[in-house]
Amino acid sequence: MTEEQTVATESYTTETPASQATATAPRPALTVPGAAVGRRKQAIARVRLIPGNGTMTVNGRELAEYFPNKLHQQLITDPFTVLELTGSYDVIARIVGGGPSGQAGALRLAIARALNEIDAEHNRPTLKKAGFLSRDARIKERKKAGLKKARKAPQYSKR
Repeated sequence: MTEEQTVATESYTTETPASQATATAPRPALTVPGAAVGRRKQAIARVRLIPGNGTMTVNGRELAEYFPNKLHQQLITDPFTVLELTGSYDVIARIVGGGPSGQAGALRLAIARALNEIDAEHNRPTLKKAGFLSRDARIKERKKAGLKKARKAPQYSKR
């Protein structure tokens, strides 16, 4: 076989062959505490993350007791799930203001910010891509004078 034929038979791909691919082992959680504040609507959540076994305490109560809605529980634990750190940190949270949905969103942002503070080099790209580090700026619009609510006007009568 000539050199020209050898080059023609080789195939080039952008994928790494399975033989060269390295298996990524899950990184162990850092044994460093972290703290952060998260806000959404009228809710403010202050969070401390401590290396532990995954216990979540919100205002002195268990997570399932404080947030009985499974959707809110999943929303709150999403940052741990995305980073594959479920059960690595104990969460102690204080939440004031707002309703259940706003409080859950504030707690998720606070947890994501605390995880970012603990290990920004490894955690930030994943959290940023998932959209957990951006604050939801939507708040209730103020009531205007002459209107019943922010935009609802009294019924118009021609005569």
